[in-house]
Amino acid sequence: MARVSRHRTVGQEVDTRPRLEAVKLAGRMNRLGTESAFEVLAKAKALEARGREIVHLEIGEPDFDTPAHVVAAAQQALDKGHTHYVPAPGIPELRTAVADFLERTGRLTTTPDKVLVTPGAKPIMFFTIMALCEEGDEVLYPDPGFPMYASIAAFAGAKPVPVPLREENGFVIDPEELASLVTDRTKLLILNSPHNPCGSASTPEQLEAIAEIAIANDLVVLSDEVYWALRYDGDHHSVLDVDGMAERTILLDGWSKTFAMTGWRLGFGVFPQPLVEPVTRLLINSVSCTSAFSQYAAIAALEGPWDDVERMLEAFRERREVIVSGLNAVPGVSCIEPGGAFYAFPNISELGLSAATLADRLLEEAGVACLPGTSFGVYGEDHLRFSYANSVENIRRALDAFEALVTS
Repeated sequence: MARVSRHRTVGQEVDTRPRLEAVKLAGRMNRLGTESAFEVLAKAKALEARGREIVHLEIGEPDFDTPAHVVAAAQQALDKGHTHYVPAPGIPELRTAVADFLERTGRLTTTPDKVLVTPGAKPIMFFTIMALCEEGDEVLYPDPGFPMYASIAAFAGAKPVPVPLREENGFVIDPEELASLVTDRTKLLILNSPHNPCGSASTPEQLEAIAEIAIANDLVVLSDEVYWALRYDGDHHSVLDVDGMAERTILLDGWSKTFAMTGWRLGFGVFPQPLVEPVTRLLINSVSCTSAFSQYAAIAALEGPWDDVERMLEAFRERREVIVSGLNAVPGVSCIEPGGAFYAFPNISELGLSAATLADRLLEEAGVACLPGTSFGVYGEDHLRFSYANSVENIRRALDAFEALVTS
């Protein structure tokens, strides 16, 4: 067979660049969604670059600096040369610190060998779903809910099945409705409390009923508790509080929300023993390990003073009062008080506009960046999500602009 020469002949230019526009992406890429908060943030930043003033209530991150003692611990780690590869599951000192922290805060009694540290908390949900789910499996997830749940489940080839969170039920899962959605193909149930985007928080009674369903149907549970410390009324409650659930539940948590460390990209999961090794393999095949120096900062956060977290929570409590009362004062808008996290999820159905249309107009006409409830699933229609991780002054500015827009 003659070989095709790829050498350029004299006087002839040959374009050897790959024509990616003609390459068909793998079909699974069409199943992978995105996170709208970052898209709206990019639009808002583009408007700011053109001279517009924007109040940012779209992105879900604390507007506080990382505590000074945590930053100092990272600097010390860098000075000591902690800039190399470390074990994929995390350095032993941090895995031990996580287990100790969970027990000290009354959340879970576990062992360091079940703790896996990742660059951000998203890999925990990604690795869990990829390790467990195959074509034909079903994944139950809250809707409205964090958009990555359905996106990753679909990417893995599983069928995402929404569990509606209804306003009349306080935006928490109705156990009876959940039970009606379970089939013989259901593999995984995803829970999130305190909840993004609704700010709801589950009660022990609800979680006990959900645990009964999981045990009766042999479901694995992924419990997303990244907002666990940002609870305003009473203690945090988890499905892991129920006897027998630790053997079938993955705890997802991290440092981003509790310690204002979003840019550090630090998360962890606590896994039932049979999942530790396969998820570690996924870690090795994807990111190798989490940055070394940041893990020493993570230890300092877990073992250090709690004052900064308490100050942040009190600030969010004040902002919650301002935004909820302000939204309820806007004609045609109603908003229930969130029990945790830092999101308000007002009902805008009486305004006669779709959530997407109103969110777009708020950004373009009023200079307020927020998200339509449909960014979090079909059951989010008629709602907006406002992150009140911003100053009281800016929240009041946003409320004034919102009211002016919808009453003009």
